[in-house]
Amino acid sequence: MPKATAIWLIENTVLTFEQIAEFCGLHTLEVETLADGDMDSKMAGFDPIISSQLTMEEIKRCEQDKTAKLQLKSSQYFDERFKPRKYTPKAKRQDKPDAIAWLLKYYPAIRESDICNLIGTTTHTVHAVRNKTHKHIATITPRSPSALGLCSEAELDSIIAKASRN
Repeated sequence: MPKATAIWLIENTVLTFEQIAEFCGLHTLEVETLADGDMDSKMAGFDPIISSQLTMEEIKRCEQDKTAKLQLKSSQYFDERFKPRKYTPKAKRQDKPDAIAWLLKYYPAIRESDICNLIGTTTHTVHAVRNKTHKHIATITPRSPSALGLCSEAELDSIIAKASRN
């Protein structure tokens, strides 16, 4: 929605075309064309203040200083509460039971929830490997999750340290 945001900024602020173009990731000529109404005249503006991209103070600061650049509003709520899910390529998904077996063999004090977060698996899979009821239990060989590329060595060390404290 960069064009819709640019339209709103053109209509509701006195920012320069360069400032709007840089913030929206558009070329200056595109912003000028939007301002002239030659392109996408039916598009409605999108308010970046309501969507928490900008604050009114940031817009006023940049309106006063024409060389200043608009800065996205950082969302502490998003940063603290939500971590993106870990994506595991299809080629490495079959290695997850091996990593679980390694963790259960060498560090049995690690909680199941920590294993799930570290490797990106489910508690059902951890239970199945622990109870030896996994459908591929005959082919599971314990291997380090960091060696398999399922997590970093630092992540593994922090989980092990956490388990040793408990």
